[in-house]
Amino acid sequence: MTKNKILICTFLALSSGFFGAYTSGQITTMLHNQKCQNQYWGLKVICNTGATLGGIWQGSTTGLWTGTVLGAFVGGLVTRENRN
Repeated sequence: MTKNKILICTFLALSSGFFGAYTSGQITTMLHNQKCQNQYWGLKVICNTGATLGGIWQGSTTGLWTGTVLGAFVGGLVTRENRN
């Protein structure tokens, strides 16, 4: 039973971490790309490239850590035993 708890908790932590990394990376990339809207075409392409790379890196790492911690917390709540 203990191995199942560990597997469930690990699966929830990793899956929520990857989901958080993806969604946070997308959101942060969109926010960073908004800063490039008032540039001319050539500068806009360069600005969008840098903003995309920075947004993916920043958002993905933040989402990964946050999602993993929250997923592990939820996994712990799901697999805990009631003591009466």
